[in-house]
Amino acid sequence: MIIKLDHPNLLSKAVDVISELVTEVRLKFNEFGLVITAIDPANVAMVSFKLPRSTFKQYEVNNDILGINLDNLKQVLKRCGIGSQLIIEAEENTLKLSILDRIKRDFTLALLEVETEDKDLPNLEFVSKIELPSVDFIASIEDCGIVSDSCSFQIKDGNFIIEAKGLNSAKSQFSSDEIKIDAQDCKSKYSLEYLQKFLKASKLCVKTGLNFSNDYPLRMDCKTDQMEISFVLAPRVENDD
Repeated sequence: MIIKLDHPNLLSKAVDVISELVTEVRLKFNEFGLVITAIDPANVAMVSFKLPRSTFKQYEVNNDILGINLDNLKQVLKRCGIGSQLIIEAEENTLKLSILDRIKRDFTLALLEVETEDKDLPNLEFVSKIELPSVDFIASIEDCGIVSDSCSFQIKDGNFIIEAKGLNSAKSQFSSDEIKIDAQDCKSKYSLEYLQKFLKASKLCVKTGLNFSNDYPLRMDCKTDQMEISFVLAPRVENDD
């Protein structure tokens, strides 16, 4: 197996996002491209990353599945500079990464046996689908993080509301004049610890997609022309609200 990326920052940023949730993953190289799917140890969140083969300058694979430590991979990818090219090759029990810029630098990482289930994102049915500017979503979640450890996503009277309540409160409200709303009235609460980790993905795209229902898992989609990162987050069900 050998692949070549002219813009390794795409992979570097995605690995940085995924490493917020898990420490080891399987890199799956197939006819589509590179696919990473992982569930966090607490079984609360799931992440799916897709980098299509059209992104690669060279792509010679044979349905390879490679287990790797993400922290180690992240550190190597950070060594890529602007204009660097990256070549990745699988050699027996190691992954060889070559960074090409002014000089050629080689790294080898040990491949691992990663014990994880090969699952795709679950097929969920949502009553509410939202698409809003990532900058506004990021600001709203960061506002909520100041006052609480969880926030609610609510559709009420055709508006989308992000709200956190503790001793203090924070609230953002969006109308269909400002964002894309295809939704029924519903409300669900989610952990801000996880949502704040997901924000790294929102920072990579112009718009963020949110799909949820009443006391139901959240699916969050961050897409660009070159890659796609999606998350599923279990709801926080409580009796106090």
